[in-house]
Amino acid sequence: MTRVVLIGVPIAIAVSIVFNSGGDAALPKNSPTAEASATVPANPDPFAAADEEERGEMNKRIEAAPAGLATPAMREIAWKLLASAEGSTLDWRTQYATIEDSGDGTGYAAGIVGFCSGTHDMLAFVEAFTEDHPDNPLAPFLPALRKVDGTGSHEGLDPGFTAAWKKAAEDAAFREAQDEVRDKQYFEPAVRLAKLDGLGTLGQFIYFDAMVLQGPGHEADSFYGIRQAALAEADTVTEGGDESAYLDIFLDTARAVMKSKKTQHDTSRIDTAQRVFLEDENLDLEPPLTWKMYGETFRIAS
Repeated sequence: MTRVVLIGVPIAIAVSIVFNSGGDAALPKNSPTAEASATVPANPDPFAAADEEERGEMNKRIEAAPAGLATPAMREIAWKLLASAEGSTLDWRTQYATIEDSGDGTGYAAGIVGFCSGTHDMLAFVEAFTEDHPDNPLAPFLPALRKVDGTGSHEGLDPGFTAAWKKAAEDAAFREAQDEVRDKQYFEPAVRLAKLDGLGTLGQFIYFDAMVLQGPGHEADSFYGIRQAALAEADTVTEGGDESAYLDIFLDTARAVMKSKKTQHDTSRIDTAQRVFLEDENLDLEPPLTWKMYGETFRIAS
């Protein structure tokens, strides 16, 4: 996955930069979504493609929509659902310091959104954080992070990098920086677009999770490419379509992208979590919630 990390940037600017960040990755030619994705426009994000007047109208529609996933209680549920997929836990606050290599070829994965040393997002995050906090424990590892970027290598990181990450996570500023990336790069853009598409709380979470997992890029195997491929097969609620039918197609498309990647063959976050909520017709994502992640059962009572 390719992620652009922006720390300390005003949200309007951050969203604009993220929405205009693209990539070069493509789906394999035999991917179920390759044909639909071949028609993805250069900028498939409606906000970035709109003029000032159109954005104003979009913002009015979003503001008029129910709060959905943006309420404090639903945010907490979203963080728990994401933590179950990223760290097999509901205690998402423990994930700031978590760091491990699962052997999937993306190097070390760490933090609340799974920054990876092999997929550029960890490097970008540490570089941005170091600009404001030059003496943080991870700063000495920046040369090594640059060398291993794009690989699963630990060269120059071992020994010491995992301990440094955990030490950095003791700092409230480091935890807040992770929160800011999660919120401004993934959560807020995903929820805004889901509301624009007429989706309820479950759909908003599905967009958020897909954006975290695949990155907010415009390539076929990133979030906006997945959405564009789904739009080729089903109408959103705003377009007059059925919400469940659209989300079903979106999940099929997102699952196909996961299966096309060597590092994402386990599709539990869709098959035994999001799909379960959809089949239960729980479009408001109302607790109690019960789902499985990698074979383990999780519950949120209220």
